[in-house]
Amino acid sequence: MTAIAAAPSAGLADQVAASLARRMRVAIGIPALILAYLTYTFFAFDIPGLAERARMDNAAILMSDFWSYKTHVSRDNASGKVVVAIEGENKGTYPEGMLPDWVTINGDVTRIDLGTGYVVTYDTAGARFVVPGYGTIDIRPADGKLALNAPQPLPDWISAADNKVSVTTDAGRFNYTRSKVDTFKYQPGWELFFFTLDSPFYNKGPLELARLALWGDRVDAARTNAGYIVSEVWTNKMWRHGDVLWAIFETILMAFLGTAGAALIAFPLGFVAASNFMPVRAVRFVTRRVFDFVRGVDGLIWTIILARAFGPGPMTGALAIVITDMGSFGKMFSEALENIDDRQVEGVRSTGANALQRARFGVIPQITPVLLSQVLYYLESNTRSATVIGAIVGGGIGLLLTQAIQTQKDWEEVAYYMTLIVLMVMLMDTFSGWLRRRLIKG
Repeated sequence: MTAIAAAPSAGLADQVAASLARRMRVAIGIPALILAYLTYTFFAFDIPGLAERARMDNAAILMSDFWSYKTHVSRDNASGKVVVAIEGENKGTYPEGMLPDWVTINGDVTRIDLGTGYVVTYDTAGARFVVPGYGTIDIRPADGKLALNAPQPLPDWISAADNKVSVTTDAGRFNYTRSKVDTFKYQPGWELFFFTLDSPFYNKGPLELARLALWGDRVDAARTNAGYIVSEVWTNKMWRHGDVLWAIFETILMAFLGTAGAALIAFPLGFVAASNFMPVRAVRFVTRRVFDFVRGVDGLIWTIILARAFGPGPMTGALAIVITDMGSFGKMFSEALENIDDRQVEGVRSTGANALQRARFGVIPQITPVLLSQVLYYLESNTRSATVIGAIVGGGIGLLLTQAIQTQKDWEEVAYYMTLIVLMVMLMDTFSGWLRRRLIKG
């Protein structure tokens, strides 16, 4: 009797030991595999080389450009002409007789006070840069080259060659070449955001603008000051607020048309792909494979294909969203239809309703919350996707963002567009949430 009882006990102990050993292997093996994969990734993606190639000084300049602007003071060394321009653009060039208070032009001598003792001087002989705590950097052209006179040894923030000298300081940057000399002063803010230099409202404070808009004498006899102020902001040549807001509208319209079009096409096809509504298996199979195909190809690929077929434009982007989301909606709608409560449909059937009435009163009320929730979620997501799609098809805020990035200098505009995109997504998220509550919960 004791031997009979001991046999099952020994077998159970062996099973427990084997189970513990198996769990131990899994507990050790999975972390070991993950660690091995991460080690492979570390070397395959050349993480050490990436860290070595990183240019943190360039990253710092880029980040400062997001929240500041730079004014260029440039002199053509051949003609001696000096141009002061915000971001170096013609639209931001100071007109004759108007200069910032830190730039003084007296004949052939231009004095640029960068603050805290940093002073740049242009003259007929060349240029000088006084750097506190270091000394004077004197540059003169000689024999087709640039002669540099500065305290030795040169620090790493001075780059000197025969045809170019660059100086980078906290107060600003300075470049001297044989053809021209440039000084860049960084200042916080987005200059000319409301009014350009040629606007009669430039450099006026909020109180003065309010006084002009409400009871001040008309600046232009043909229109009110309030209308003139709004027009100057709307048609701002530097920031193009009117074009930007229209691009935002195009992006939202692209997302809305694409999402709504995909939902309208996928809704009837969902019935075709649902097993409880389409008894023919071959038809269901083909429909589901179509869904798999269109959603298996990434939306950016469809965007490129359609752009080649129909040309650029916001409508092409909307069609790309239609094709991509049609597959996702079709799959979700068909699965929702297959999971409906048949008792509700049978209750409608018992009243003598036909097939269309059974679908209208027995099926659609059950799946409407799921369908609306998914469609509104995709509308939020497509608002973000439409930005990238617009960069490819040439429409919406994505196009303006791409153009600003390609210039490699208007990074404050990039920050402006990114801010608007985030606000647009937040607005669509709030709107879709409100709409979801109104339509689903009542």
